[in-house]
Amino acid sequence: MAAPRAGSAARAQWMARAGGLGRLVLGLAIAALVWEGSVLLFGIRPHYLPKLSTILQAIAITPKPYVDGFLRTLAETLIGFVAGGAFGIAMGIVFFRLRALREMVFPIFIVSQTIPVIAFGALVVLWFGNTLLAKAVIAFYLTFFPVAVNTLLGLESVDRQQVALMRSFGASRWQLLARLQFPTALPHIFVALRLASSLSLVGAIVGEWFGDTTGLGVLLLQAMYNENVVSIWATLLVSALLGTGFYAVVAAAERRLVFWGAEQ
Repeated sequence: MAAPRAGSAARAQWMARAGGLGRLVLGLAIAALVWEGSVLLFGIRPHYLPKLSTILQAIAITPKPYVDGFLRTLAETLIGFVAGGAFGIAMGIVFFRLRALREMVFPIFIVSQTIPVIAFGALVVLWFGNTLLAKAVIAFYLTFFPVAVNTLLGLESVDRQQVALMRSFGASRWQLLARLQFPTALPHIFVALRLASSLSLVGAIVGEWFGDTTGLGVLLLQAMYNENVVSIWATLLVSALLGTGFYAVVAAAERRLVFWGAEQ
């Protein structure tokens, strides 16, 4: 009986995913039709909102700048996100373990987040130059803080009775962390990681505004200077595609790793 049940569960899961994908495609199709139809129906001037078909045609005619910009910004975003996420989780654990260090360092983290990203970006570019590393550092800057805060929040939300029970069985501090506290904190951590997936992209694009030759931020600036509205919208669409895809990957990882949260 176990095999048929497993097969049924797998089919149900596959059908649920297929249904979700179908709803997504349907939603995108409706949004595209509304966009195209609204421009035609209300006679919106291209200076304000070009037709979606015009934007897609512009991308299709000259795809290379958009593909190159997508890949460059993706690399900057990914490096900053991974480094910032890892650092944020590590600092959340350290702050949870060492309260005295938390009271000394955590206020510095808070103050660092009050610095406008434009001002911080200017410093980073002066330090590292107009390099991929500089853009990744700016993405890192916007990523680590929410991850650190949510990691600390998740670790502190663990039921003390569960901690006491594991200690009564002789669990060490690291066993408590690995088997109880960190798994309990994972839902909180992934909330921050989903937020950070967007923030890291913003940091990478803002970093490209300080000077670069490739990237979605560069394409956006060039289109603004040339008053090319179609190119502006095309860059925004590609940026939205990158951000949505990145968010979807993080959400898929959350469903895979925090499977008990999906069952609640």
